[in-house]
Amino acid sequence: MKKISVFLLLASFLINVPLTLADEGMWTFDNPPLKQWKERYNFEPSAEWLEKVRLASVRLNDGGSGSFVSSEGLLITNQHVASGQLTKLSTKERDLIKNGFYAPTRADELKTADLEVNMLVSYENVTERVQSAVKAGATDKDANAQRRAAISVIEKESTDKTGLKSEVISLYNGGEYWLYRNKKFTDVRVVFAPEEQAAFFGGDYDNFTFPRHDLDITILRVYENGQPAKTPQYLKWSETGPKDEEFVIATGYPGSTARLLTVAQLAYQRDFGNPLQKQVWTSRLDALEEYSKRGTEQARQASGAIRSFNNSLKRLTGQQDGLMNPRMFAKKEAEEKALKEGLAKNSALEKELAPAWKQISDAYTELPKYANRIAFSNLSASRLGTIASSLVRYGDEIKKPNNERYPEFGDARLESFKANLLSPAPIYPEMEEFLLTAWLEEAKKTLGVNDPFIKAAIGDAEVSEVVKRAVNETKLKDIAERKALLDGGADAIAKSTDPMVTLARRVEPIIRELRAWNEEKILSVDARAGEKIAKARFAVYGRTIAPDANFNLRITFGKVKGYEEDTTLVPYKTTFFGLYDRAESFGEKPPYDLPARYKERRDRLNLSTPLNFVYSADTIGGMSGSPVINRNAEFVGINFDSNIQKLSNRYWYIEEEEGSRAVAVHSAGILEALRKLYDAENLANELTGK
Repeated sequence: MKKISVFLLLASFLINVPLTLADEGMWTFDNPPLKQWKERYNFEPSAEWLEKVRLASVRLNDGGSGSFVSSEGLLITNQHVASGQLTKLSTKERDLIKNGFYAPTRADELKTADLEVNMLVSYENVTERVQSAVKAGATDKDANAQRRAAISVIEKESTDKTGLKSEVISLYNGGEYWLYRNKKFTDVRVVFAPEEQAAFFGGDYDNFTFPRHDLDITILRVYENGQPAKTPQYLKWSETGPKDEEFVIATGYPGSTARLLTVAQLAYQRDFGNPLQKQVWTSRLDALEEYSKRGTEQARQASGAIRSFNNSLKRLTGQQDGLMNPRMFAKKEAEEKALKEGLAKNSALEKELAPAWKQISDAYTELPKYANRIAFSNLSASRLGTIASSLVRYGDEIKKPNNERYPEFGDARLESFKANLLSPAPIYPEMEEFLLTAWLEEAKKTLGVNDPFIKAAIGDAEVSEVVKRAVNETKLKDIAERKALLDGGADAIAKSTDPMVTLARRVEPIIRELRAWNEEKILSVDARAGEKIAKARFAVYGRTIAPDANFNLRITFGKVKGYEEDTTLVPYKTTFFGLYDRAESFGEKPPYDLPARYKERRDRLNLSTPLNFVYSADTIGGMSGSPVINRNAEFVGINFDSNIQKLSNRYWYIEEEEGSRAVAVHSAGILEALRKLYDAENLANELTGK
């Protein structure tokens, strides 16, 4: 009865006053911004249009987005999204990152090591079922366990019934729960990738800037039963691409935003969370760069991770700069104050929901005491360490009933877990030893020699001594050994004398203890208090505000448009003319050197062809590889970056007038390069349906 009365209060109290700005929001497909589209752009898509776009938009488990662009499984994403798979397929003799790749026939397409592609087939609101699983009077800890148990049951039921990958996702920080059913593709093959020098021209200097001149694309194909998958809902290719001021939409899988966090949570990120994250990533980057100095082959092995960490750190710096800006932080304080004042107009609702803000504030006061330990108590800097920890954790969890396990070990997720664990991706022992040693040395320096994790991992020995034995003597490099332990289950894993497994077993109790503390003291409070704040937000504003991103499918919109920067104008597009001019202006010194084919075949190109463009849609990391489409659902470009003005948009929307822009590769430029530079006429014809 209490839940029903609260619902009625919410319905009667609703003040439908949107907080969103014109083109703000990464929207879910169950609640697209139809009103804004109609009012601003006179665009009214049909249900069929939305379904087509949804089924054409896919998630890559490597951490990016993509889209189907032919009826036979052809999929386009960014080179930097696919670079992990390209690296795994590369060898000292065949470097796909440096030299690129093109398969002139389907027989030449290269199967990726462990890439999984997900397509959202259907979704269902299961909020009532999840929230009602919490028993009256339950503590935050018990409530969290009850929600997790309900979610496990829902996911397993759906997986068993449909055969689809089924995941319950939380929206609005626990305000809503949705069951997403994804079709999973695990046979994914590389069709085309440019040289990284073409995909990342200008290197880190040009990253998060515009003008840009990058061919940041990779084209893949998904297969089913050994044949190209049938993908009738694909995006048709626009040969001309977008025009200035044109309305466009981007669909993809934005990784994470934090716009609905409380001021207390944001203050924690500003004062503790982000500085700690910077330390972790900087430590990892420094180790990779030092390892890469050992030789050409070591540099090849480390290059992808170096690029990734550089990108992450640059983005983190921009995000932290935003939080440190008193004017911007004051804006978040004003938003929270306005929400509380709106809630105060109904005393009954305020009495029930208002305490949530203090509950979160109290919890985050305790988090700094544990943050360093949570961040550094793991073996994740090493792939072998990650495999060992996963096996040990699996052995502990698989003994439990499905609804009592860690979520990642639920029955509905085990297939993906096992596929990842048994990946044939290469392992480089020299790099493993170097990186794990550097990580544990940093952990020891940060946590101290008497920290429980350090004592469990190292004891009285030297870090290098422990790591050297674990890496050199482990059999986990062999897929068959991993499979034997996996098939042997909890008993085999518990009895294993493999030194990497025994290292993982020694530290696992510490990791579990910290995870239990974090779940009880932080995550469970976040969930229960977050649900209350979501109800307050729904009461005051309805569903006129998009939920925070969480690497599930979203739809965003805006227009193709240049911008003012300081005292100059930035055009909406760049061309091949600009690419060659920038290279020449720097004397083709790295990172402004061109691949050989670009110099040899320059006279083939129409240099006025657009190469990159900017547009005003609300995007963030994870949407790399997202298709940019026009109102006819035609592919006009592919998202790959943003400019520096957009970096703090993790915490708030940055208005179009402030120069915030996403950066995309132009569809016409892609065709020009394929046909004139790479002799990929057959591929270009498949893209254009010829």
